[in-house]
Amino acid sequence: MLDQIGGSTLIEATMAEIRRLIAMAPGARLPSIRRLAERQGVSKSTVVEAYDRLVAQGAVAARPGSGFFAAGRIRPFALAESGPSLDRAIDPLWIYRQSLTQQTSALHPGCGWLPDSWLPEDMVRRGLRAVARDESANISTYSVPQGLRPLREHLARRFTERGLEVEPAAILLTDSGSRAIDLVCRFLIQPGDVVLVDDPCYFNFQSLLQAQRARIIGVPYTRQGPDLEHFASLCAEHRPKLYLTNAVLHNPTGATVSVGTAHRLLKLAEQHDFILVEDNIFADFEARPSPSLAALDGFERVIHLGSFSKTLTAALRCGYIVARADWIEGLTDLALATGIGCSDVAAQTTLRLLTDGSYRRHLDSLRPRLAKAMAATAERLEGCGLRLWLEPQAGMFLWAELPEGLDSAVIARKALERDVVMAPGNVFSVSRNAARFLRFNVAQSADKRIFDVLAAVMEKTATLSGGA
Repeated sequence: MLDQIGGSTLIEATMAEIRRLIAMAPGARLPSIRRLAERQGVSKSTVVEAYDRLVAQGAVAARPGSGFFAAGRIRPFALAESGPSLDRAIDPLWIYRQSLTQQTSALHPGCGWLPDSWLPEDMVRRGLRAVARDESANISTYSVPQGLRPLREHLARRFTERGLEVEPAAILLTDSGSRAIDLVCRFLIQPGDVVLVDDPCYFNFQSLLQAQRARIIGVPYTRQGPDLEHFASLCAEHRPKLYLTNAVLHNPTGATVSVGTAHRLLKLAEQHDFILVEDNIFADFEARPSPSLAALDGFERVIHLGSFSKTLTAALRCGYIVARADWIEGLTDLALATGIGCSDVAAQTTLRLLTDGSYRRHLDSLRPRLAKAMAATAERLEGCGLRLWLEPQAGMFLWAELPEGLDSAVIARKALERDVVMAPGNVFSVSRNAARFLRFNVAQSADKRIFDVLAAVMEKTATLSGGA
């Protein structure tokens, strides 16, 4: 009986029934509040709340004096229209487009990947040639459902070295880190579910969650991780389904969650019955791995994601999901239904590079290079009058604050006119309270012209606004 279920679940169950009726007869009149309450065995207030939520989502039309009707033909979902209205020149998806466009004259300190010259292209080409020459390699057909088993076995060994006890059966290969997040969101989230994210957070988290029609709520982020007092309050008020984060080398701030904060997060997850999803895509930038949420939890409530696109190559598109075996089965079915999974060509090439020593040598040279770039970029930013929010232990991002009175969106717009693509703070912030921040990719910030443009537009903006 529905009346034996908790209030929040009652509403969700009622919404599910209404969606079923909508699917059967788009545009038809839906049951009255009283009738649906009697049929479902719930209170009228539960039905009112269910209808209100579906009206807000556009699935139901409320006609005063006539009742509720299933939405008719729905126009295509536009992701750019699903979030807060932003100037297109500082919209995160627009920044993606600009950063991916081949403009030889443009500079991209706001993008989220290493320059081509920093990636081991010769090594990758050798790996591809080796796969092509190997007559036993699969270059013609689909992979097995969970992805190439030898790569999953190797990843399991790597995870064990980092304190994660993982079996190959608990790993699903995907064709990217973003695909891994998308699968997890599709698997676990229903429209209207609450998902907590850091504020600020990686802007594509917001885009992926908007695509699932989730309710996104930001948690203020500190140098030790999310603000735990605020986090606990939001859990009690909203009963979130998920918390999505970069626990190690957080994007955009570069921070890493402290062990104490991580333990408290896991206790809150148990207390409020939600799942933690950690995107650990930057972990290999660390010489000494920080403890992950998964290592502390044992995958009871944590799903662990990653890929090699930031450290090896974005072109191979090889990512992974690590989770409980029962979840992996469902995720594998979803991957098969929506994309067939990870290419064996990508997986076989990645495995060769991981096992022949090439990847380790590449990381050994990449880490000090990033550290040097981090120091140089920090010095130049401070020379321009920006203040660093944190000096990260590793990685490639700096989160820097402009002087008072300056808006990073305005700075980014004016810099764009001079062929410099920057990443203004509010594209990372759910609450839009990061207007004075910019994220800098230190590997993309070697060109002095970036800072000449930054200083010039800062000065011009301050003059126009009457600032000092």
